Amino acid sequence: MKFNLTHNNFNVLDLEKSMKFYEEALGLKEVRRYEAEDKSFILVYLGDGQTSHTLELTWLRDRKEPYNLGENEFHLAFETDDFEKAYNHHKEMGCICYENKDMGIYFISDPDGYWLEVLPKK
Repeated sequence: MKFNLTHNNFNVLDLEKSMKFYEEALGLKEVRRYEAEDKSFILVYLGDGQTSHTLELTWLRDRKEPYNLGENEFHLAFETDDFEKAYNHHKEMGCICYENKDMGIYFISDPDGYWLEVLPKK
């Protein structure tokens, strides 16, 4: 029996704002979308154009209050080929929420408060 990772999911309050953030911050683009017939939810899958793994953004029509992320001890990690340029870009965007200079990594936060780790290519 074999399993492959396909996607991760984040629920979002403002789908367009989140899609814009992920494209500007990480270069992720929409690769497919599913809209419920009754318009109660939309699923948008974002990809990096290099791997088959996607980030599913779920928008629920009736959801108005922010999601409770608990202690937010989960995250997605992104590797970059130009760490300094990425760091400067995210600093300019104002989305860096935590830095660990000893480990050589930092985290950015999306519009809903999800943390995303950025690390240099090994």
